[in-house]
Amino acid sequence: MTTKALAEFVAGLRYEDLPEVVIRQACRLVLDAIGCAVAAWAEDPGKARIARDIAALYPASPGAGVIGASGIAAQPAFAALANGILINAADNDDTHKRALLHVGSVVVPTALALAETERLSGRELILALVAGYEVAVRIGMAVMPSHYRFWHSTATNGTFGAAAAAAKALRLDAEGVRRTLGLAGTQAAGLNTFFESGDMTKSIHPGKAALNGVLSAQMARLGATSPPGILEHPKGYLAAFSLEPKPEALTAGLGTDWEILQNGFKFFPSILASHSPIQATLAIVQREAIDPARITRITNETYRTVGTHFSSKDVGSVMAARVSVPYCIAVAAVDRTLTQAQFAPARIEDPMVRQVLSRTEVIADPELDKLYPAKFPARVTITLDDGRAFSETVMLPKGDPGAPLSDDELDDKFRANCAGLLNKPAIDRLHAAILGLPGADTVAGFTALTH
Repeated sequence: MTTKALAEFVAGLRYEDLPEVVIRQACRLVLDAIGCAVAAWAEDPGKARIARDIAALYPASPGAGVIGASGIAAQPAFAALANGILINAADNDDTHKRALLHVGSVVVPTALALAETERLSGRELILALVAGYEVAVRIGMAVMPSHYRFWHSTATNGTFGAAAAAAKALRLDAEGVRRTLGLAGTQAAGLNTFFESGDMTKSIHPGKAALNGVLSAQMARLGATSPPGILEHPKGYLAAFSLEPKPEALTAGLGTDWEILQNGFKFFPSILASHSPIQATLAIVQREAIDPARITRITNETYRTVGTHFSSKDVGSVMAARVSVPYCIAVAAVDRTLTQAQFAPARIEDPMVRQVLSRTEVIADPELDKLYPAKFPARVTITLDDGRAFSETVMLPKGDPGAPLSDDELDDKFRANCAGLLNKPAIDRLHAAILGLPGADTVAGFTALTH
């Protein structure tokens, strides 16, 4: 039974089983996730306020903290909800491309909340994180790609990762983990409707998945029962959530091939599908010094999912702009850069950006589609009013495991994300605490370092 195999893996995983490279990657993922959450206070303060205030409705002692907010000690499920929202708020969180899943925004808040309330060591936090990553990603790969037609995989498959992390943090045995996964599977939900509206459900999804994971593990610890084979049952998760389930993906290389190492870090604060075309666009406009007023057409030939999911030009909100590949291309063509500033409301409404956006198209290319998801290909062509056309192709976006961010680049991203809320000494302390997790006797009160 595949559910049982995953449960036994989670329950039996020991810190000594983790290769040093996996431990290091876990710390880098915490660094990235915490930085993204801190950035939310500057980049989306309305969403950050809602995250803080919902956690404050559920106080506890001992409680878990909310990243970037002082004076809150919340029940761990609701601290996880808040921090999941914060990590995803600026759409700058890590991604596993084969599972198409922002694992950090689900697993990090879950493990951190329980590590604070259960007074876990840094090593125990890392162990819970790794267990969550491995389970979430394998379930994601088992149901993709048809799963993504309707379901937001960070919400759905992420619920299992949160459950695994929570069960490990609560030190449940294999039977307890199995019941936790069963309870999580029946709660997994989250629709992709937000891709057109850019509403808050995109960021609520990882938070709710984290909450469901904590709740599932807590109920399992209290003795709650669940379906014994939630994944493989004929009416279970794989059958219900995929047209072509791949149960073999659940356990292939489990414990030897570490999927956490296949996680990528975002270089741009936008939907991952936009990153290759952004890079291609920037290469063209920086090389050719193109006047955006002379652009008559931009085409992005790419894989099919970009056209079906990420190509709305109705960018009436900041999140709608972040998940619109045409907008990201257009603003990169106009500004010759792509940072958080390009998603400011005034920039989204700029007449020149709007003009270029109206002339930007996404075209599904069957040959490029064959390369996805191993690669995220984009061929951008910019045509000017004198008939000249310039093209650039990018196969792997910067930050992908095949084109990774260096430690220095990841540190720079972390520090830039934190700069809107914290001063340099506070950033230095937080940075040192995260990279020092393997030697930390306790992570109780860890979130206090973020405000």
